[in-house]
Amino acid sequence: MVELLPYTPEWKDEFNKEKEFLLNMLNGYSVMIEHVGSTSIEGCPAKPVIDIFIGIESLAYGEQLIPLFLENGYIFKVNVPNEIYFKKKSNGLTTHHIHIADIQGEVWTSQILFRDYMRKHPEKLQEYIELKTRLALQFPTDRDSYSAGKKDFIETMIFEAKTEVTRKREME
Repeated sequence: MVELLPYTPEWKDEFNKEKEFLLNMLNGYSVMIEHVGSTSIEGCPAKPVIDIFIGIESLAYGEQLIPLFLENGYIFKVNVPNEIYFKKKSNGLTTHHIHIADIQGEVWTSQILFRDYMRKHPEKLQEYIELKTRLALQFPTDRDSYSAGKKDFIETMIFEAKTEVTRKREME
């Protein structure tokens, strides 16, 4: 089911709680933890699942963390390219997606660029909101088609964000 809820500041609070838990759980490991996805973008409607990216030095390093996540109630998902992916559930509903990725890799970089670009460009965010809303109405029971319908827009925004960052660096 594709159900978009209006943005709520509670999503940031939920991220911060989970981040604190993860930092305690990963005490002694070198990681960066970021809130990404639509729940991290003020004003953006979203499926009520908190997306969290954990940046690490390499996926091999991240694979060492799998048992720790499993011991703490996370559900390991397979077949995700260039990342290690877990879900967290509460009362049978998915509440969090946890992605572990190489901090120097394309997956990490793209997630952060997209989030930051949407935060800085309200006109692009509005286009994204309209697209998400249209797709949710078109594919209310088909998450794969909903996600596929956003792909081109997201890729274009990531390209624009990379271009903007490159121009900024060239001007410095």
